[in-house]
Amino acid sequence: MSRVVIIGAGIVGANLADELTARGWTDVTVLDQGPLPLTGGSTSHAPGLVFQTNPSKTMTEFARYTVEKFGDLEVDGLPCFNQVGGMEVASTPARWQDLHRKHGWATSWGVEAHLIDVDECVRRWPLLDGSRIHGALYVPTDGLAKASRAVVALARRAESRGARFVGSTKVTGLKQAGGRVTGVETDQGGFAADIVVSCAGFWGRELGALAGMDVPLLPLAHQYAKTGQIAELVGRNTETSEASLPILRHQDQDLYFREHGDRLGIGSYAHRPMPVEPTGVDGEVTESSMPSMLPFTDEDFAPSWEESKLLLPALGRTKVEEGFNGIFSFTPDGGSLVGESEHVRGFWIAEAVWVTHSAGIAKAVAELLVHGRAETDLHEVDVHRFEEVQLAPEYVSETSQQNFVEIYDVLHPLQPKLSPRDLRVSPFHARQRELGAVFLEAGGWERPHWFEANAPLVKRLPHEYLPPARDAWAGQFHSPIVAAEAWHTRNGVALYDMTPLKRVEVSGPGALEFLQGLTTNQLDKSVGSVTYTLMLDDAGGVRSDVTVARLEPSVFQVGINGNLDVAYLNSRVPDGVRVRDSTGSTCCIGVWGPLARDLVQPLSAEDFSHAGLKYFRARSARIAGVPVTAMRLSYVGELGWEIYTSADNGLRLWDALWAAGQKLGVIAAGRAAFNSLRLEKGYRLWGTDMTTEHDPYEAGVGFAVRPAKGPFAGRDAIEGRSEETAARRLRCLTVDDGRTVVLGKEPVFVDGAAAGYVTSAAYGYTVGRPIAYAWLPGTVGIGDAVEIEYFGRRVTATVAAEPLVDPGMERIRR
Repeated sequence: MSRVVIIGAGIVGANLADELTARGWTDVTVLDQGPLPLTGGSTSHAPGLVFQTNPSKTMTEFARYTVEKFGDLEVDGLPCFNQVGGMEVASTPARWQDLHRKHGWATSWGVEAHLIDVDECVRRWPLLDGSRIHGALYVPTDGLAKASRAVVALARRAESRGARFVGSTKVTGLKQAGGRVTGVETDQGGFAADIVVSCAGFWGRELGALAGMDVPLLPLAHQYAKTGQIAELVGRNTETSEASLPILRHQDQDLYFREHGDRLGIGSYAHRPMPVEPTGVDGEVTESSMPSMLPFTDEDFAPSWEESKLLLPALGRTKVEEGFNGIFSFTPDGGSLVGESEHVRGFWIAEAVWVTHSAGIAKAVAELLVHGRAETDLHEVDVHRFEEVQLAPEYVSETSQQNFVEIYDVLHPLQPKLSPRDLRVSPFHARQRELGAVFLEAGGWERPHWFEANAPLVKRLPHEYLPPARDAWAGQFHSPIVAAEAWHTRNGVALYDMTPLKRVEVSGPGALEFLQGLTTNQLDKSVGSVTYTLMLDDAGGVRSDVTVARLEPSVFQVGINGNLDVAYLNSRVPDGVRVRDSTGSTCCIGVWGPLARDLVQPLSAEDFSHAGLKYFRARSARIAGVPVTAMRLSYVGELGWEIYTSADNGLRLWDALWAAGQKLGVIAAGRAAFNSLRLEKGYRLWGTDMTTEHDPYEAGVGFAVRPAKGPFAGRDAIEGRSEETAARRLRCLTVDDGRTVVLGKEPVFVDGAAAGYVTSAAYGYTVGRPIAYAWLPGTVGIGDAVEIEYFGRRVTATVAAEPLVDPGMERIRR
């Protein structure tokens, strides 16, 4: 049993101590610089709203666990959770439509939710001016957590199992030896530990720095006010419950409301972002005076007060009697931060966690520490998800402030950041701009989604390739040009910029053995082999899918899914093996289409025939004098290659291919066409279509598993499993009406009951109808009818055999 020190005795640290001791780890010490139990951090003043509905399945599950756990907690007969329900009202048609989308999320993730009309809104919230709203999303199981009381309950339970809580003790240093943590130094002496977990909230940056770890969070102030007495609330609530009306969110004005007896609390995100440099705990901490509470700035709240009175006219008969600016943590993408330091093993963080998700994240961290994996997939909260450029303080500050501004906005799933942009560009960027590329952003990379230069091709499309008009939502960040790019890839040749896809070089005498032990497929093949394979966790969940090219006997290029994979490989790399991120120093052009060989072969003395370079093989070559590595891969389902070269040679390679391709009608094509084409071929996208929550057979990638090759991570866990034994399957759906394009995360109904959810979706230009991949019960078979709920209406779809295009692989292998 490990010795654990948790830094921070707020809602996250107390939950973690409870979860660890419940699993038998009793040597747990929780330290806090503030006094106990009211430590002065964000927990001490948190308004306690627990809303479960979220676009993220992971965050919804965390919130749902918080509801379940806190509902069973009490302190001296006083409850820690008041399940009053939650209401989010719509005051605009756009918000009302968005609430239909959120209702879909709730249904997808198994949360009971209802869209209610104006009359029911007013019945549930009598203070509302019903003339100002269109309706609301109502979730009966949402509620109010009494966070400070919950901390007492959790601490008592953890202490009864052996944990100890120590207040007024500031951590000043980290003890380490041999790259591992051995304890912490404090102003009260040292504490030995095998594992240290920072749950320090907005002080988390400083704690992470002790381990040389960049913690990308920004402390920001958020306004919270309390009104005077409201006559309509007098006698409605007891001192114990404080509230009986649902939590009310007025997101069109960045406001939320909750009762405090006969008064209302009002939270506002409508003001300017207010970054804070946190100070330590110095002196007495009280409910009205603590380091996480800053003076209220009346001028920032004034517009919100006027909007509050419009929605709730009764507020016109009272006033704001008190308020404060409370400090919370924000991150570049709005997600929490969980993970272990790459530099100091045994040092973990669980930061930027709000009360809403506190119990769920604590449970996941406890599972990681005790069992080595969490039941819930964590890639959306893993601290290593960020690229290095995203860890810069300037980037963290700007994007975190923007997340504060947008926290209640209606955001499209493809909506890119407006700033900062052009952080990472491929060597072809200038040429792409000349072609009118419409760039979206991911991981700091500028990624063309389509090219305006291809607009004339739309008029030349065959009738069967003409896509139907899209509705306003699906039509955002989209262009009919995508159809032309997809058609041209299937019938001509196109260049795709694949540079942003992350890749590492794994080299050294033990490289093969290292990769063999982490992956499911056989990699012990000849030089030049390329292998699609999986990395599993110990329970058999798909940690990642990767493509491994053996370039030399002890040199492999591994195409991976992001920085999470880099961190995972580095955490396990043995002496003598090197893992080097080569993404920034190289670039890649996907040359695909039936005319791809006609374009490439005249530019090279190497044999690019089917016999000369077979499918899933790689070779070094020169194309127009540029040294390249060509891999016979095609994630759009057409003849062609991924062609890699060094970044300094990239523009020359692009220009040579572009010039030679003019007589063939070559075009540049973007990610939107790529996504459509890959779904027509049934290619999965890790993190969207499959995660650690799914095994290879459920996800339809069991073909990449070779148990006979020898031991590998997860092999024992999946022994005996197969597609036939899978209780759920990732299935291909085609939409029957031929026009409704869904975007992902919509619920899917089987025999009238919610049974799954959409992962990826796109219009299939080759097959002439929309495509959606969805998780469904294993009993649902090919040809079965299902329904997808899209903005409140049911759309009929059919389970289809996959791949939809070229199941015999003739097009790729010609």
